[in-house]
Amino acid sequence: MEPDIRYARNGDVAIAYQVVGSGGTDLVLVPDFVSNLVYFWETHYWREFYDRLARSFRLILFDKRGTGLSDRGAHFPALETRMEDMRVVLDAVGSDHAVVFGSHDGGRMAALYAATYPQRVDGLVLFQFPPHYEHGHSPSAREELRRLRLLWGTQPYADEMLSQACPTLLRSEADRLWFANCLRVGASPEVAYELNKAFFENDLREVLPVIRVPTLVLVRGEVEADISRASARLIPEARLVELAGSDYWGTFLSPEIADELEGFVAGLGAGHEADTVLATILFTDLVGSTARAAELGDRRWRELLSEHHARTRRELLRYRGIELDTAGDGFFARFDAPARAIRCACAIRESIADLGLDLRAGLHTGECELLDDKVAGIAVSIGARVAAQAGVGEVFVSQTVKDLVAGSGLSFVDRGVAELKGVPGEWRLYAVADA
Repeated sequence: MEPDIRYARNGDVAIAYQVVGSGGTDLVLVPDFVSNLVYFWETHYWREFYDRLARSFRLILFDKRGTGLSDRGAHFPALETRMEDMRVVLDAVGSDHAVVFGSHDGGRMAALYAATYPQRVDGLVLFQFPPHYEHGHSPSAREELRRLRLLWGTQPYADEMLSQACPTLLRSEADRLWFANCLRVGASPEVAYELNKAFFENDLREVLPVIRVPTLVLVRGEVEADISRASARLIPEARLVELAGSDYWGTFLSPEIADELEGFVAGLGAGHEADTVLATILFTDLVGSTARAAELGDRRWRELLSEHHARTRRELLRYRGIELDTAGDGFFARFDAPARAIRCACAIRESIADLGLDLRAGLHTGECELLDDKVAGIAVSIGARVAAQAGVGEVFVSQTVKDLVAGSGLSFVDRGVAELKGVPGEWRLYAVADA
């Protein structure tokens, strides 16, 4: 009998999860595009795979928001939103640190979680992991998404998917029907469309070099195998293991994965100390403050600046930003989620509008060194330079930030390529159009 279903809450959204096994190491399995905690147990494929993992680990399973038994909520395809859902599940089961195992689309969330919360990740395992989709914005991708939205859950479309990704299951009538039902009970056509659209638009290549936890990359077959191998090269000291078989999809088709996981965990040692972290840096600055101060006089300017600071700190608290410094009329803060940082910057801009103050802001996501309660590194410098490029009332972001927030409901205006003072290369910048 499968374990009981429980729910963890991220705000108003309920995330379904299960815990099975009592091993000494927590292993959280991040699902692919779709899952269903009831239906997956009803096939011998997933049941045998889960049971095998549960003999060695305390196995934590969950349905991502919008899929299976979990609520949808707002902005459900965004990686950072789903990453926070996983953190809520781990908190609910009392897991302070775990080995995180993600496959396909789930690998992206697993990788982002490991880079953002390295202190909570003992090890990272990625199976068939593509950090980006090369043709994500092409006409062919749009046509692929159109067909998916129209045909999702139909038997012919399910067969088409199997022929490309998992021919082994295509050979059996029962397996064909089971797979089509997986799609149907895993996600509605609209949810599947939104998840795949976000998958096409996300790009985690800039995140991979930031991952500092022990990492195992598993690859099977030749479909997109070169991408997985390239991913392993981008992650510092990642180990690549090629599995037998030719199917791209279907983690459960490689029973040796459990053995690889056991060996990987056995070699992890006593743990690691996180000295760097993936963070989103926010810089804000008041435009024309010198002239405004001269106009108002010292006392009135100090009062106005004090109110600006109070409103800024209120929004930082609301969006879980960490204030790092206040220099004159500007703020320097960090966040563990880029979309939340963008919304915070826009909220600060709106909150001070009735004070007659004009704000400009800039954001960048990158690797930051942890120095006590502060952060340092090139990502901080880039964030400051991005802010300097923004005009009156504008919130600018780097390409990295834009690539990470697909599915968040945010939109951007391309502001072209700029050279950032003291930072090598050219940088494409975007203005936030809708927060």
